[in-house]
Amino acid sequence: MTAATPARTAAPSTWRVWTFGALVLAAGLMAANTSHAQLRVDISGVGATQYPIATADFAGDAQGQAVAEIIRADLTRSGQFRLVNATGTSLNAESSIAYDEWRNRGADYLAYGSISQTGGQYSISYRLVDSVRKTQLDGVAFAGSEKELRRISHQIADRIYEKITGVRGVFSTRIAYVLQTGNSYELQIADADGQNPQVMLRSKQSIISPSWSPDGKRLAYVSFEAGKPVVYVQTLATGQRVPIANFKGNNSAPAWSPNGQQLAIVLSRDSISQIYTINADGSGLRRVMRSPLIDTEPTYTPDGASLIFTSDRGGNPHIYKVPVAGGDAQRITFNGSYNISPALSPDANNLVYVTRRDGAFRIAIQNMGSGSEQLLTAGPDDESPSFAPNGMQILYSSVQGGRSVLAVISVDGRVRQTLSALNGKVREPTWGPFTN
Repeated sequence: MTAATPARTAAPSTWRVWTFGALVLAAGLMAANTSHAQLRVDISGVGATQYPIATADFAGDAQGQAVAEIIRADLTRSGQFRLVNATGTSLNAESSIAYDEWRNRGADYLAYGSISQTGGQYSISYRLVDSVRKTQLDGVAFAGSEKELRRISHQIADRIYEKITGVRGVFSTRIAYVLQTGNSYELQIADADGQNPQVMLRSKQSIISPSWSPDGKRLAYVSFEAGKPVVYVQTLATGQRVPIANFKGNNSAPAWSPNGQQLAIVLSRDSISQIYTINADGSGLRRVMRSPLIDTEPTYTPDGASLIFTSDRGGNPHIYKVPVAGGDAQRITFNGSYNISPALSPDANNLVYVTRRDGAFRIAIQNMGSGSEQLLTAGPDDESPSFAPNGMQILYSSVQGGRSVLAVISVDGRVRQTLSALNGKVREPTWGPFTN
């Protein structure tokens, strides 16, 4: 993509400069293969509040240290925890805890547990204690295969995060993105830390605009395998994929409704890109409104009643809101002259988008109540912002040091993560929903 390419796009011949950028991809067969392009995570910054915590190695099996290391890495990535060194310290779930000793070491909280294996199945028991109040905050048991240990570790980190901060953790959620390596394109999903990537679609033609269903079981996306952009819905567990929008002209920018029964899409069937809704099975096409200029990049509000979208109806691209049932559109961004690629936080309190300032494409966040804006990134080429399902972080694509990377930033701008691909270019990221 060039610097002028927004996140969700259609064919260049029918779009203005600010909507240019459909890559060039065509269909491959679904392949649930593990990719070799693991992501490396670099972290900078700390949260306004940091909770001191020690995580001991889980006792009883050689995998206990690996489980603890994944939990430590998750907590570190959030920027909200200060890790007290407990590497090499092994405690089992029934250990008697010397609260004063851990408090003197600087740990207000201690996580620990046990792990055992029987016939290839692992049993993991975990505990979280408050060393100041000298009380247990959480304790639960998990079971799974060796392949499931990473997922279980993320789930434990989620529980720790929520018990201490009061906010649900997102470590066990997933992300989706497009990886380009040479002339090959892959639609991948991965853990939120960029690990465990799997290829959902491999192609010699472009795949753009992946969008998670609310239950996390399906992805909608745009593929160019038919020689033009067509919207597909793919079931992740089976690989089954169905074209749901293959109308005359361009079919692009799918976004799921909160109930998972409909999608908002953009069609140019009437010569100009306009917003429609369609049922998830491809039936029930309905035009939302009529505009003399381009409307694109729709996304539903959390209550499902309205759509947030990008339009140049005011002369420059800005972000608007319209009832799903149709009606008058209300402009909601007024800072700057170029704002695209909107995403609304799960609580609907904040809007994140790409803005062009001084020639750089940057990620901005706007409070929906006050209208106040904060520029979160410096650019020069940041795209495709997507909220974590707890609303605490934002995933986006970026060019840093000449490399295409995925990046994550906290909503207050304090904590930054860079998920760097070992090879290839990563773009079009979207953060998946809570699934349990």
